[in-house]
Amino acid sequence: MDQLALLFVLLLGAVISVPVGDRFSVPAPVLMTLLGIVLALLDFVPNVEIPPDLILPLLLPPLLYAAVRRTSWRQFAANKRPIFLLAVALVFVTMACVAAAANAIVPGLPLAAAFALGALVAPPDPVAATAVAGQLGLPRRLVSILEGEGLFNDVTAIVLYHVAIAAAVSGTFSPWKAGLDLVLSAVVAVAVGLALGWGANKLMELLGDATLQIGLTLLVPYASYVLAEEMHGSGVLAVLTTALFLAEYGSDADDVMTRLAGHTFWNIVDTLVTGVAFGLVGLELHNAIHTASGRWGELLGWAAVVVCVVVFVRLLWLLPATWLTKRLHARRDYDEDIPVSWRETVVMWWSGMRGVASVALVLAIPLETDAGAPFPSRDEIIFIAFGVIVVTLVVQGLTLPWLVRRLGVRADTDVEKEFAKALAIRASKAAKRRLREIEETEELPEELSEQMVRRAFDIAVRISPAVAEDERREAYRERARRLKRVRRIQQEMLSAARHEVLAARSEPGADPEVVDRVLRHLDVRSMR
Repeated sequence: MDQLALLFVLLLGAVISVPVGDRFSVPAPVLMTLLGIVLALLDFVPNVEIPPDLILPLLLPPLLYAAVRRTSWRQFAANKRPIFLLAVALVFVTMACVAAAANAIVPGLPLAAAFALGALVAPPDPVAATAVAGQLGLPRRLVSILEGEGLFNDVTAIVLYHVAIAAAVSGTFSPWKAGLDLVLSAVVAVAVGLALGWGANKLMELLGDATLQIGLTLLVPYASYVLAEEMHGSGVLAVLTTALFLAEYGSDADDVMTRLAGHTFWNIVDTLVTGVAFGLVGLELHNAIHTASGRWGELLGWAAVVVCVVVFVRLLWLLPATWLTKRLHARRDYDEDIPVSWRETVVMWWSGMRGVASVALVLAIPLETDAGAPFPSRDEIIFIAFGVIVVTLVVQGLTLPWLVRRLGVRADTDVEKEFAKALAIRASKAAKRRLREIEETEELPEELSEQMVRRAFDIAVRISPAVAEDERREAYRERARRLKRVRRIQQEMLSAARHEVLAARSEPGADPEVVDRVLRHLDVRSMR
């Protein structure tokens, strides 16, 4: 098997892992990691030969962009306090604790290299947390915090990692320079992200065509990441800024086709890239086995210690941080999403899985220092990091669904229904306002006007049936049943038409382009 065949196996696995995971209630990223581990144990499967410095630029931009599309700047602004405590403060604390433990137990491990290890295992993976949380029906407030933590902790951890690596390679460290680098990295990233977001938004208006606009959205995250890195900024933060800008200002309410096609496109990209990323995590078992040759007991012991530090530091930090956030929340911020019980705090703790970013960072560790000496304890760092990634991702990922069921943590569907009802009423009122504006400028027959008023009410009822009163709700249900029957018959008629047109494609003298154009017309009619 060569590298290309291995890539196709991972892509196929990414597609199959979704229905298999749904069938057995196992997160797809965990299944792909297990697939990668199995492949790594097969003799005919080659070791992955992707340059380490390309893993983050290739995988992270589309994954982060897809994740940001599911959230909004409003959520980040409302949850700035818990996100700061988790994505910034907890990363610092985890890095420091892991560095202290690793420096104490691994002989000859310099403090700078230990901090590099701490930085690369500190950030929970945003893709794993979002993918797992999204399948478990967790309360939206928990999903919001996990998404915010996952998206911003990579920014902090990657910058700290580069500072630690620079100190280990050069042998010198300046706290002031490190702090300045952190600030400058953030400023450059935000500036690049905003500039590219604004430019991409203007370019989309010029392109017009949905296919070209969606293609541009695939290029923009990569451009944002690479440009920010070239200017010594944080590529991750630049992608986040660009994606949030486009989510806030780049959406045209009337551009239905672009929105529907873009949603489908990014779901496909998210599924495939996520599958490949976590498959590569499992395939890194190749390197771990090579590193541990003859030293299994010693290395497994060190990895177990670091795993315990990573897991339990998160718990010990979350307990007081959640309590503090609740106290501040009760006094000032009522829009903030926070855990409301110890059960939700436990679920947040157990959702701290490591993944793609940690793998990319550990593989990017230099081979040598500036003095030409081998990077100190590089093999040991790789093995320990792999142990942390596999244990947190596989063990926590497989047991999280059981833990959620055991603790009874579920989304508050009543709140979601009430919000949907409020949106339905707003949508219906907006439709009625527009109808009154049209009636002021156009003379509508009374029958047509009454029909349009009913249509405006139907908009609300279709979004949320709870809007209608009991009697009207039953009348709507009867009308909906009748409409459903009409649509079924219409769909069967359109299906017959599509089959006939498609059959004409293979007839002598048929123009495939004309056939496809007619078929697209019928497809659009079928969506109405």
